[in-house]
Amino acid sequence: GLADELAELLSLSISNVRLREKLSAEAIRDPLTQLYNRRYMEETFQKKILLAARNQLPIGVIMLDIDHFKQFNDQHGHAAGDAVLVMLAGFLEAHLRGSDFACRYGGEEFVLILYDCSAENSSARASQLAADLRLKSAVFGGQDLGAITLSMGVAAYPQHGDQPEELLRAADAALYRAKQNGRDRIELAVQA
Repeated sequence: GLADELAELLSLSISNVRLREKLSAEAIRDPLTQLYNRRYMEETFQKKILLAARNQLPIGVIMLDIDHFKQFNDQHGHAAGDAVLVMLAGFLEAHLRGSDFACRYGGEEFVLILYDCSAENSSARASQLAADLRLKSAVFGGQDLGAITLSMGVAAYPQHGDQPEELLRAADAALYRAKQNGRDRIELAVQA
């Protein structure tokens, strides 16, 4: 009767809402790590810069990459590699303030956007992250895979640029220098 039809309709409505929420989350989240994806980061970063400009505050950008990740994947397998990416994502999220956010930029590369954080403070935060991560061991399938190290490039608004693309390029160039200079280190972007 009518009660059954209403129950059915309500059930369909709830299913539609859940599906919409799921699709919305998938549009902004990386499916493996559950961190924000690159597209969401780029959109949100622009808004953060406008807010920072209005409030005359800096924004730190840390681009980081897991050292020797390809060899790690080859040695331990892709499932172990995925487990390390998920572990690192959780570690990064746990070490961020509410105003900061982390995104999976691609592969084993991540970007941290640190609101109201100067280049110097962002470098200090990067150092602390690296030190804390060295104390953790990656574990997969009950096997200790050892410590994970990161190469990091640090840039900051407005000192290294005033557009997301400029700042990401500056952080990426600094990350490249960190890898060239031996990995497991932090490099600061050069002045714009």
